[in-house]
Amino acid sequence: MATAAANAGNGVPRVVVSEDLSAGALAWLRERCEVECVRFDAGAAFDAALSRADGLVVRTYTKVTEEMVSRGARLKVVGRAGVGLDSINVGACRARGVEVVHTPDANTVAVSEYVLALVVDALRPRGFVEGVLGERAWSALRKELIAPRQLSELTLGILGLGRIGKRVARWARALDMNVIYHDLIEMPEAVRNGARAVSRDELLAGADILTIHVDGRASNRGLVTAEWLGRMKRDVTIVNTSRGFVVESGALGAFLRENRGARALLDVHEPEPFGDSYPLLGLPNAFLAAHLAACTRAAHENMSWVVRDVWSVLAGEVPEFPAP
Repeated sequence: MATAAANAGNGVPRVVVSEDLSAGALAWLRERCEVECVRFDAGAAFDAALSRADGLVVRTYTKVTEEMVSRGARLKVVGRAGVGLDSINVGACRARGVEVVHTPDANTVAVSEYVLALVVDALRPRGFVEGVLGERAWSALRKELIAPRQLSELTLGILGLGRIGKRVARWARALDMNVIYHDLIEMPEAVRNGARAVSRDELLAGADILTIHVDGRASNRGLVTAEWLGRMKRDVTIVNTSRGFVVESGALGAFLRENRGARALLDVHEPEPFGDSYPLLGLPNAFLAAHLAACTRAAHENMSWVVRDVWSVLAGEVPEFPAP
């Protein structure tokens, strides 16, 4: 197969890659297209590349707005190397005949295991001995690190039982946790992985740990309000690996200040990165991570292979994973 350099100017599709892809996926795409790797924040260089692109591949931070799509007059496809599509104006793309493709199951395992890791870290304090301890210090350390509760004593509440929510439910049930969930869609018991459907209010009141797995639809912005938080246990642990804008950060900050026994384990934020005015910054019971849930080599590799569907569209074929 001809190289990208030889293909340039010979009617071969041009694709702009605005954020990192795996080396293997990028090499595969280069064998079929002329590829320009230009960051979305590169100003005039990105604009020039976009103007001549037939395809655009993005990851997390490129915002594909209606205005951006209008500047890509040749665009036929936008590929999102990831799951959520809230950073892409799918309607504007489709109105201009631009297909949108993504990788809906690429990071399910990575995010699910990350959620369980956060929960275990929060509930099972650990300390490692770095030197010789006397008997008294040894005993003191063991007493200091006694976990007040085991996972099997707790109720895990899942807000949104999609791909990730279902896997978290299955793993939590394997740890003998009581699992409840609330979702807009009614699901047959066979696909719930042992989770019990409850109302929103039952979920909020009953969860010792609430993990959030909702999509990026506009109605989910600011979903977790002060009113919602007021219905939760005073010592609840809240985990959010979905979208930062789902939780009202000011309301959550107030809740955590008033309820020192509560904790928030947050992997996503609004905005990212956040600044000095972020309401959760500096709170001793707010634990803030830098959007790490999908940060495994396997997940990154899986997401990068959105290039297969990008190529399918450019080759006039039907993609496997078009945006819903």
